[in-house]
Amino acid sequence: MSTVRTSAVRTSTARTNSARPGHNAGLRHVLTHLITPLLMCIGMGFAYLGAFANPAPHHLPVAIVGSSRSAQLLAQSINDKAGGDLEVRTVGDRSAAVDQLRRQEIFGAYVIDARGGQGAHGRHGTHGGYGTNGTNGALGGVGSSRGAGSSHGAGSSTGADGADEAAVGSAKPAPELLVATAGSDTSASVVQKIFTPIAAQQDAPLKVTDVVPPAEDDPTGQGIFFLLVAISIGSYASVAVIGGAGAVLPLRLRAALAIGTSFVVSLIGTAFAGPVFHLVDHGLWGLWGMAWLYSAGILLIGTGLHTFLKRWTTLGVMALFVMLNFTSSGGIFRPEMQNGFFAALHSFWNGAGFVEGTRSHVYFDGYGLSRHLWTLALWLAVGLLTVGVAALAEKRWRTAEAEVVANAAAVAAAAVAATVPEPAPRGTARSARTDGEVGAGDGGSAEDEMGDEMGDEAEAEEEMEEAVGV
Repeated sequence: MSTVRTSAVRTSTARTNSARPGHNAGLRHVLTHLITPLLMCIGMGFAYLGAFANPAPHHLPVAIVGSSRSAQLLAQSINDKAGGDLEVRTVGDRSAAVDQLRRQEIFGAYVIDARGGQGAHGRHGTHGGYGTNGTNGALGGVGSSRGAGSSHGAGSSTGADGADEAAVGSAKPAPELLVATAGSDTSASVVQKIFTPIAAQQDAPLKVTDVVPPAEDDPTGQGIFFLLVAISIGSYASVAVIGGAGAVLPLRLRAALAIGTSFVVSLIGTAFAGPVFHLVDHGLWGLWGMAWLYSAGILLIGTGLHTFLKRWTTLGVMALFVMLNFTSSGGIFRPEMQNGFFAALHSFWNGAGFVEGTRSHVYFDGYGLSRHLWTLALWLAVGLLTVGVAALAEKRWRTAEAEVVANAAAVAAAAVAATVPEPAPRGTARSARTDGEVGAGDGGSAEDEMGDEMGDEAEAEEEMEEAVGV
């Protein structure tokens, strides 16, 4: 009994020892593949936290509406205090400020008094370090009628006119802030935080006017960014399928699949933007065109890169079209609210081209649209170029592989020829036979000889197959 138990223990131990090499190999395989998601985690952390963790204005352009000296002094005071965070300019009148907002040249315009005369109201006071000291000339009915920022009180006033001006001057000012939320809700919020304390120094509530509001069903205007996310994921996820499952297909067919897939993805995105969620209320055909350009660029670039990156393709396209793309698109924070790296990417990355192009097409009367379309077209051209380079590389690899196979076959054939003995001459074989075998008849000897020859050929062919297989 003890002998049987000992034998069983030895058998179990042998099985365990034989299984360990397999487990070790499997563990190494899993750990190797875990590198990809860990790198994704690190990349996403650096990208998203680096772009969104500490938003702050960097040379954010805003305007003070007015041509008077007080408006100029206020703009200069804010510029000095901001230390480069803002770029404050003066704009002659309200309509000019609205035009600049519609061209996205500025992201906020402060109207000192929305009733019309920038100098027709009382004091500016000391605006928490941002304002200027002095009085407006409209107070001339009480004292001197000449002031630094007067727009209609430059001289003395007498009689009823002077009394009317004094009454107007004693009324509280009506400051107004003009913003364009469709361009960036976060930038509009930052501008409002900047100018609300300045209006408070005028002892008047700040009126905020949105001159370019987003669609009713997209109150923050950020729906375009999340549309970008949906189209991007549909595009770069398809790259893995086309490159992996379609690896046996020729590259021209994979490229055709990429173009067709981009067409479907862009239609899905347009459906989300229009009839499904009503992110935009017009211009759907233009949005579809930009979505197709954007998606086709991603799919072609990814399909071409798969030839070189293989299983690292997913990490590569995520780095290009998620980590660097979403963070620099301007969908959440415009480049004026980000550091220099992501602000620089915004000027030429494809996600920014789609987001800003869609905003321009839908909300800003097409201003600057051509530049964004060129950005998307250039990324599509990069995709076509990547596929072309991949096609040349695959052709060169196929040629080299065919040469290796041909050389291996030639070497194997030579080896077989050297190792397989040549069949003996028929005369020798006949002379070696005994008299009894010869007496069996000529027909029988012929059949035996044919069988020997066929056996030799089969053996040589089998050896050739084994050599080529090795």
